[in-house]
Amino acid sequence: MRLEALARAVIADALTKLSLPSPSEGIPVKRPEKAEYGDISSRIAFLLAKELRRPPQGIAQDLVTAVSHPDIASAEAVGGFLNIRLRPVALWRFLREILAEGEGYGGWDLGGGRSLQVEFVSSNPTGPLTVGHGRQAALGDALANLFSALGWEVTREYYLNDEGRQIELLAKSLWARYRQALGEDVPVPEDGYHGDYLVPLGEELAREWGNKYPGWTPEAAEAFRRVAVERMMGMIHEDLAAIGVSFDVWTKEGDLHRRGLVREVFEALREKGVVYEKDGAFWMRSTSYGLPRDPVLIRSDGTPTYLMVDIAYHVDKYRRGFARVIDVQGADHVEEQQQVKLALKILGYPEGFLDYCVHQFVTLKGREGVERMSTRKGKFLRLKDLVDELGRDVVRYFMVRRKPEAHLVFDMELAKKTSMENPVYYVQYAHTRIASIFREAEKRGESLTDHGIREVDLSPLDDPEEIALIKELDRFPDVVRKAAEGYGPHLLCEYLEGLAGIFHPYYNRVRILGQGKATPARLALLTAVKTVLAKGLSLLGVSAPEVM
Repeated sequence: MRLEALARAVIADALTKLSLPSPSEGIPVKRPEKAEYGDISSRIAFLLAKELRRPPQGIAQDLVTAVSHPDIASAEAVGGFLNIRLRPVALWRFLREILAEGEGYGGWDLGGGRSLQVEFVSSNPTGPLTVGHGRQAALGDALANLFSALGWEVTREYYLNDEGRQIELLAKSLWARYRQALGEDVPVPEDGYHGDYLVPLGEELAREWGNKYPGWTPEAAEAFRRVAVERMMGMIHEDLAAIGVSFDVWTKEGDLHRRGLVREVFEALREKGVVYEKDGAFWMRSTSYGLPRDPVLIRSDGTPTYLMVDIAYHVDKYRRGFARVIDVQGADHVEEQQQVKLALKILGYPEGFLDYCVHQFVTLKGREGVERMSTRKGKFLRLKDLVDELGRDVVRYFMVRRKPEAHLVFDMELAKKTSMENPVYYVQYAHTRIASIFREAEKRGESLTDHGIREVDLSPLDDPEEIALIKELDRFPDVVRKAAEGYGPHLLCEYLEGLAGIFHPYYNRVRILGQGKATPARLALLTAVKTVLAKGLSLLGVSAPEVM
C-alpha cells in the first residue's frame, strides 16, 4: 500500500504540472498481473478522456512526460494505461519501514477503539457442535481478530437459545432414551433429536434416577430440560475448546424474557403502528416496507417467535453500548436478517449498527457416508472429533479458505496430507524454513540483532524474487483491511499462500548465509517475511511453528 500511495502522489503531481483535473473519485491505481506492465498501473487517462475529449493514449503520454520523482525509474503509456516502474531504492525504503513497525505491521486505527460485537456459532444447546458449526466458529473468530487489527475493541458473544420448542423436544427425546434404558419401548418424538449422543446420557440417568419419571409430566419436563441443556452445553464447550474459540459473553434467551425486554420491544413496535392482529396472533407489517411477507411476532398461544426475541436481543446489544454489531449466520437465515434490520430501523436505531456475515453450508468430501450435517437426524461428525483427527490448524484454515458466500466442500483427503500439498502446511513450512535459517545463522555467528536489522545495508536486494517479496509484503496491511471489511478471511489465506509461493522458490534457488554483504540484507528481508507470515496465520487463529 506504500507503493500505491507513492504512485498516487506522483500522478497527482503530474496532473498539477499539466493543469489537468483530478477525478472526484480519486486516482485509480492497481498492481499489474504481468511484470512487463511495471510495478503500478493507472487507468486515470480513461477517466479524463470524456471530460478532455481526447483519446486516453494521448493523455497517458502527456502524463509520462510530467512524471518526475527520484523513486520512479520509468513511466510509459500502453493502450491508454499509465504504467510506472519504481527504483529498487524505493522498495528498500518500504522494507525498512516494515521492519521498523515489526509485529505491529498490518495494523490500523480505523476502529478508533470503538466497541464492536461479533456474535457467532450461537447454536441451540440441542447437541454437540458439528462440522458445519466449525465453519462459523473459525470464520467468526477470524473476523474478530481482523477487526481487532483494524483498531476496534471487539467482544465475542454466543447467544444461547435455552428456551422454546426445540429445548422441549430435546428434553422429551432424552426422556425417551431414559425410558428405553429402563427397558420400555418409548419412541423418540418424530420431530425430536434422534442422535445416538443422547443414548449414554439416558442410560446414565436410568442408573441414577431409576423409575423416578415414568411419565412425561411437567416435573419430568423440567428435570430433563435442565439436565439436557447442562450436558449439551458441556459438549459445546468441549468442541469450542478443541477448535480454539472462546467467548467473552454468553447471553441466554431466558434472561431476555425474565427482564421483560421481549414484551417491551414488542409494545414499542406496536406503538409505531406496524403490528396487527390476525387469527389470534400478532404480525409485523413488513410488506408495507418492501419485504416479501409479514412475519408473526407473537403466536396465537401468546408465546413470542424466534424473530421477536431476536429483535429484542439486538435492542439489548445497542443498549449495552456497542457501536457496531456483526452477526455470523448461515444463508438459511437471510429472510429473518431482513426482518430484524427492518424492525430496528422502525424503532429508530442507526442504519449501520447491525450487519451480517452470511455463509453457506459445509459438506465433507472423501469421508464415506457423511453428507450435510443434521443434529436432529443424528447424522453428523462432531467438531471435536474432526479436530482430533486433523489438528486444529488444519480445520481452522480449511474452514476459512473459501469465501463465506460459497458452499464449502471440506476435502478430508487433502486435509489429512502432511506435505506441502496441504495449503496450511505450505504456508507454515515457509515460516519454519525461515526459522531454521535464523537458527543456522545464530550458530555461524551471522545473525542480526534488532539494531542490526534497522541499520543493515539493503542495496544487495536486487534479485527479482527479492523485489517481488518486498512488493508482496507491502500489500499486507491492505489485505488485512479488505479481509475484515469484506468479511473475507479467505483473502488472507490467498495472500499467505501467494507470499509462500514467492518465498519457496527463492529459498530453493538463493543461498542466504555466507554471502558477504548480501547475507545481512537477505536476513533482514526474511525477518519481514517471517513476521508477516506469523501475523497473518495468527489472525486466522492458526499457529506459526518454528519447527515442523
